[in-house]
Amino acid sequence: MSKFQSPMFGRRSFLKATALTSGAFFINTRYSRACLAAPPASPPTTPWLQPLAFAPYAVPLAQGLVLDPVPDPARFQRYDEFRPRKFYEISARTVMARPHPQLGLTEFMSYGGSVPGVTFMCDYSTPMMVRFKNELPHELTGFGEPEMITHVHNGNNAPESDGFPTEHYGPGYYKDHHYPNYPAGGDPNQRKGTLWYHDHTHDYTAANTYRGLAGFYFMFDERDSGNENDPSPDAFRLPSGIPNGGNGEGCYDIPMAFADRQFDQNGILTMDPLDMDGTIGDKWLVNGRVQPYFNVKRRKYRFRWLDAGPARFYDLAFSNGMEFQVIATDGNMLPAPLTLNGVKLGPGERFDIVVDFAKLPASTTELYIVNRAVHATGRGPTGQTLPLNRAEKFLKIVVQPGAVADPSRVPTTLRTLPPMNLAGAVRRTWHFDRAQGMWTMNGKVFDEATPGATIVQGRPEIWTFSTSGGWAHPAHFHVEEGRMLSYNGVPINGGLYGGRKDVFALYGGDQMEVALTYHDWIGRYVMHCHNGVHEDHGMMTWLNIVAPS
Repeated sequence: MSKFQSPMFGRRSFLKATALTSGAFFINTRYSRACLAAPPASPPTTPWLQPLAFAPYAVPLAQGLVLDPVPDPARFQRYDEFRPRKFYEISARTVMARPHPQLGLTEFMSYGGSVPGVTFMCDYSTPMMVRFKNELPHELTGFGEPEMITHVHNGNNAPESDGFPTEHYGPGYYKDHHYPNYPAGGDPNQRKGTLWYHDHTHDYTAANTYRGLAGFYFMFDERDSGNENDPSPDAFRLPSGIPNGGNGEGCYDIPMAFADRQFDQNGILTMDPLDMDGTIGDKWLVNGRVQPYFNVKRRKYRFRWLDAGPARFYDLAFSNGMEFQVIATDGNMLPAPLTLNGVKLGPGERFDIVVDFAKLPASTTELYIVNRAVHATGRGPTGQTLPLNRAEKFLKIVVQPGAVADPSRVPTTLRTLPPMNLAGAVRRTWHFDRAQGMWTMNGKVFDEATPGATIVQGRPEIWTFSTSGGWAHPAHFHVEEGRMLSYNGVPINGGLYGGRKDVFALYGGDQMEVALTYHDWIGRYVMHCHNGVHEDHGMMTWLNIVAPS
């Protein structure tokens, strides 16, 4: 059997098929559930004991080296147009880590040996080939599944490299992913910056990402160049310097993956895989550490905020109520910065902000990034907003004394939104709901054999998303971005949610219209709720993109 493919029928497939043919709903037999009561609280931990940590960069093969064996170009769409100029080998394996000094050592799943996984630093002029190797053990202790398939969230990649959930493969196998690093339709204004990648294994996306299989994927071009001293008049010159491991000293472009997790009485990461509502934890993590601190200088910083899931929604702000400038949503630059003092994120959503600590009074030596949203169950946030002095503290920011030079800036204009031509648009409705204990889209659970829609490449679409029952669902579709046209009947014209996005956060009873067009690739892509548990339990469909006749 070729190591390019996963086993066609392994232990996991056998167990699932056995359960289905017997008429039973499949439950991984390694798990048991003693009761339906909420798990006990995690052990207490003292906050602010450790610095914010950062993953190291993914390192490509040395120049002139290619993958061995060499990938077959015939397997990839438009390969000759986007011949890879960088090659990577990234292994998924288990690592022992302690998210807090007062917690126990947990066996995490990792891309490249770090949690979060190694950070990809990419350029729009440089197509890549990444070989993801599965070096996980054949059996894991506790929850999760040692099969994997990797998805670059919001990557403009052909379906064979997108990470279709049922294309998972087991230990000892690998899969090659071709990443053109190309904007939709070749439009420079559709270039994006803050992406992330994660496991997408069908039935186990929530558990495997919760256990560590996720990381950042950043993209740059001549405008968002990652150099605040860039002499080009076209460069944004935003705060720069993404940390390559370490604690971020001397860096001013800071990725932050926010997540909540639960730990057992021994301080070991735990998850209830049978809680179909959505996993809610009671420990606040940033970049894999529980309530760390971060030292900043009195100057501008770019913070890249990600809700890394699996289920909790956030309302992030600074404890002193200070304003900041939002420059991007879901990886895409806005036409112009927006000045706000808080943003709401659902699982999978991102915001890039610029905050200027030089504006703080000299007496300010510390403040916090806090979460104002109340979200106690998998149903979703309650709608209650906590006052800043009662909000949950994620990260302590320690402000260093003294003025420093700051060559960075925030331009008054960023990327122009492409015009929308919606003439002849096809209208579709996608309703996110619950039936007989399963999560559904348009009344159906995920069916690999049947697409939810066949879509013609290049033809505009207008989709209506809706939900009921008070449940919150972050709707996410792969490869393309959409533009929100209306929200609960109110037209959207610009603003925070008027730009291009790939996650649309539906709160209980919401309805929104979204416009989109599939530009570059033919084949199948999934759309799903980005609450990982809802996705794993049926709230997903796939779309068949076909060439125009």
